[in-house]
Order: sequence, then structure tokens, then C-alpha cells
Amino acid sequence: MIASKAKTYILGLFLLTFFQFQAYGQKTYSTSNSQAIRFYESALEYYDKSLNEKAKIELEKAIKKDSGFIEPYLILADLAIESRKYDEAILNYKKVITINPTFYPTAYYTLAAIEFKTGKYADALRHYESYKTVPGTKPELLSLSDFRISCCKFALEAIKSPVEFDPKNLGSGVNSPYDEYFPSITVDDETMIFTRNRPETQGSNRYHEDFYIANRKGEIWDLAKNAGGSLNTYGNEGVPCYSSDGKVLFFAACQRNDGKGSCDLYYSALRKDGWTKPLNLGGPVNTTLWESQPSFSSDGRTLYFIRGRITGTGIREQDIYVSRIGDDRKWSEPAKLPSNINTSEEEEFVYIHPDDQTLYFSSDGHVGMGGLDIYVSRRRPDGSWGDPVNLGYPINTYDDERGLLVGPRGDVAYISSDRPGGEGGLDLYSFRLHKAARPVATSFVKGVVVDANNGSKLSSSYEIIDLESGKTIVKSGTEESVGTFLATLPIGKDYLLNVSKEGYLFYSDNFSCKDSKSSNKPYVLDIKLEPVTVGSKVVLKNVFFPTNSFELQKESFTELDKLVSFMKKNPNVVIEVSGHTDNIGDKKSNLILSNNRAKSVTDYLKSKGIESARMTSIGLGDSKPIADNGTDEGRASNRRTEFRITSVK
Repeated sequence: MIASKAKTYILGLFLLTFFQFQAYGQKTYSTSNSQAIRFYESALEYYDKSLNEKAKIELEKAIKKDSGFIEPYLILADLAIESRKYDEAILNYKKVITINPTFYPTAYYTLAAIEFKTGKYADALRHYESYKTVPGTKPELLSLSDFRISCCKFALEAIKSPVEFDPKNLGSGVNSPYDEYFPSITVDDETMIFTRNRPETQGSNRYHEDFYIANRKGEIWDLAKNAGGSLNTYGNEGVPCYSSDGKVLFFAACQRNDGKGSCDLYYSALRKDGWTKPLNLGGPVNTTLWESQPSFSSDGRTLYFIRGRITGTGIREQDIYVSRIGDDRKWSEPAKLPSNINTSEEEEFVYIHPDDQTLYFSSDGHVGMGGLDIYVSRRRPDGSWGDPVNLGYPINTYDDERGLLVGPRGDVAYISSDRPGGEGGLDLYSFRLHKAARPVATSFVKGVVVDANNGSKLSSSYEIIDLESGKTIVKSGTEESVGTFLATLPIGKDYLLNVSKEGYLFYSDNFSCKDSKSSNKPYVLDIKLEPVTVGSKVVLKNVFFPTNSFELQKESFTELDKLVSFMKKNPNVVIEVSGHTDNIGDKKSNLILSNNRAKSVTDYLKSKGIESARMTSIGLGDSKPIADNGTDEGRASNRRTEFRITSVK
């Protein structure tokens, strides 16, 4: 399986030591009834051979001979745990404690663990606290008891204050009689890929995991289609994760010929003719250990995933790791997220939201309802991750909650569940995520990059930068003959978009996402890149001045540095920088202002090492408008700085 199964509670672990001790040396029992002892020892022989039903019959005979004989109740409890008959196990442990509270102190702990696992939090709390008071306790179990006491108290309070949770089945377009799970969605909220576990052939009892893709039509998901042979093989593929634009897919696959360990991470790119043959990410991401469950950030650089190993006792240790791809296309050495995220227990199903600030994951090592719970952590201003917060009841229960996908707008989430009323097996459901658990709302910019002269689609590089901080939010590129890109814009900020390609002038634009309504108004652009020829020009949309001032605002420096970079990459180019105003105010004053603003730009370029001989500046006032001065929007467009190529030597 691509995803690990949640760790079972090996509640009998402490009992086995007790029973083996008795079976192979200890001959002092809690009864003197020889017939009861004979039946009990016969049961131990059957138990040792895993003949559990026969062992149970002998144990019941022993109890019939002496109802105060404690040891048979302990093995009956262990057998009930193995067959998941937890209520039966609880009754047997309670009988042990009633007969002799100090005979086997661990009975309190194991009883509490079963009660906790089955959501009987008040009873579990009482018995964990009782375990701490009986003689003969184990130090490691005392520590675990303290942790579980915190969990019980949390669970009891969470049940008193349930969060909004009303899952809706995604319907027969997505779901089938088989299991569907692990969805991933593009940031435009239009395409979903997920895993389906289906028979290898019609009527076969052998199943394997394949990817299916569905497209949204309004509020309805269209019929999902098999993702195709490039992605799907005769083996298992699972846990798919789109890049934000849907053009790259990361996923996990196991036991492949090119694998480095049991399960490795792979990627495939979407080209004009379909998905490319998947490639192993290689080291240092993949190792001889178990790598799975990737989540790729909307910055186009950062990959989160789970790395795990199976210990000698069969327990899986799993943590969340992060690696970043550099300009050289090499992955950094993966780093484990800090200890306030990763615990000594299991972390699974990590998901970084397109806002690049909100991390969701499952864990059984943080205070919660029991089993795997879903948590959210938010990135702090210094870049570190805040302490995880439990998503609450009934999203989390005493069962395992194994992963959450939150849609790009942040108000809708997706889970996989086998609840009654579905299409069959595990189905995908959506629900409105309560506000306290939501990420930052996002919008997106979607565009196509073409040659301004002939309209051919271009490969190019693009960046989206936070105008205030100068931090690069996204850095990626478009593919030749496709030319499209799709990138996320968390709302509440202003952004600069820069698109560049060798042999062309760069393109710049800016977006204001300050308004909460921005999430419903994505930007769609048709970007025409001008070849580097005499007469080509670019409006510097991200160069800003205060009103009636020619002092450059700091938000301008990012764009001007792009111009510096362009000039250094094209040392044969000479430019003219021109300043322009609207028609409000005195024409002479506007002419002077526009000239000073153009000169401020050339002065900045000069300070960055661009020779004076390669540039001139001119102020044109309101003489060359590009929009109607009769509107606020038009006047804003006319107040601009631009550069034009005057010579290519």
C-alpha cells in the first residue's frame, strides 16, 4: 500500500510478557483449584499455537471451576482485543480489577487504553488516573498515562463544543463501488485527480491502485476518467499531488525497478500530448526508507512528504520532511519539520495549502481524540511553523482520520469516508470547513505567454513577488508550444508579476488582492512578449512614486532590479526611459515631474552599474496618453514610466 496503515494498539504486548512468564516457569496462580489450573495451562498451550477458539473454551472451563481465578480473564481479554471485540475485553479487565485491584497493575492501563480507543473518554480518564496510584506501575506507562489523560480531557471538552461538519458525497461522477481516496485539486478548482483501488480485471479478487481525473462543471464533477498509461501501470500508484497549475504531478509508487527503497516519490509533467513517463525523484529525497504522501507548495519550489521506517517491533515511525528544488534543478537535503510538528509517534498525510502558509497533517502524537487526528499549523512571520491545532470534533473522532484536502478558496475541504449512503467502499466527500480551521483565502492568476509579433506560444520564466516584502512567492515557468501558467495569490497583499524569456523584453504587471472579494475574481492574462528589437517598449507597471513626487518608493526596487538584470544580460541594448502623467494639473509642472521621474529611474540603474551611455531619460507629461483621461482607471494608466529600445549595437 502507498499509505501506511495506522498503527494498531498492541494492547496485549504487556500481557504476553506476563503469560510467557507464567507458562515457562511461574507456577504460582491466583487459585488453588487444581482442575481450574489444568484447564488454564491447557489454554496456554492452545494460545501459544494461535488456536484461540480452543484456548477460549479451556479458559471458560477454568473460570467455571473458580470464578475468582484471575489469569483466565486476562487471556480472554487479550483474545477479545485480537478479534477487536473491545466491549468484551473491557468486561474481562473490569472483572480482574474487581477480584484483586493490585494483582496485575497494568490491567488499569490496558483497560483505559481500550476505553480511549473506543471513545469511552470518561471511563478511560478514570482508569488512567487509577493506574497512576496502584503499586507496581511502569515509568514509561506513567508518562503515557499523563499524555492520555490530557487527551481524554481534551476529547470530553471537544464533544461539548462540536464544530461544523456536514459531508456531502461528490456523486457518481467521482465515486464508484470501489474505494476512492487521496484527492488533489488545481488552484483554479477545476481539475481533481485521485486514487481508485479497483479490480485488475472484471470479477478479479486482485486489486490495484490507479489515478483517475475529473473536471468540474459548475458545482458538479464530471465523470472521472482513467489518467492513462503513462501514469498508471500494472503496479500501485497512489497519493497524487498536483503542482498548483496542474502541469506537474508528484506521487508515490512501491517496489519499482528504479526504486531506492520500499516506496519512492516520482513525478510526471503534462505536455501537449499527455503525461510524460514518470521519473524517480532520486536522492536525496528518496532513500532506502519509505517515502510517500507528497505535497508540493504553490511556490513551485517546495516539496513536503512523509518518510518512515519500520522498527524491529513492527511499529512504523513516520515524520514530515521538506525539500526545495533550486535553480540548478537539484533537490536539497530533506529536513525534518521541528518537534512541535513531528512527534515520537506517527505523522501522516501532510498537505500544504496553496496559500503556502497553512499546513494540515494527521498525527497520533499530539493531544487529540485518539488514533490519527487532523491538525493545522500556520506559518509564523519568521517562517517557522506554529503549534498544531486540532481541527475538533466531529471532524476528529476516536477512529483514525487520515488526511484532509482543503480547496484553494479555503472554505471547502475534502475527505475520504466509508459512511453509509455512499456509492460503495471509500468515497470522496466535501464539506464546509469551519472558519477557525481555514487557510488564508486565495485567488489566482492564469495566463498564456505568446510572441507579440506572430502569436506563437512561448516557454518562459515567471515570478510572483510580494510587493511590500520583496519576497518571491512563486518562481516557475511555462512550456514551449503550451505557454500557459497558473499561480496562486493569497489575498491580503499586493503582487508583482514578471515574465521573461531570453531574446524578449520582460513583461510586468501588478495585482491588488487586498480585498476579501479577490478570491472570487481571478486574473486572466494574455501576455505578449516583445522581441528585443529597436522600437520595442515595456510599461514598468511596478514603478511607483508618491503623489507629486519623483522619489522612488521601495516597492519599485524589485521591478527596477529586473530591468537592471535585463540590461546586464543584453549589453548591446540602449534604452530611453520616459515619464508620463495624466492631464490633471498644470502642463508645465507635469512635464517637469515626468522628466524628474524618468531621471530617477536612470539614476537608479546607474547606481546598479548600468553605464550612462546606454540610457537616456525624457519627460513627456500628458502628451502621449494610452487610455482615456476621463476616468480614474484611464488616468491611472496614463501615469506611467516606460522604457523603449533605441538601439541594438
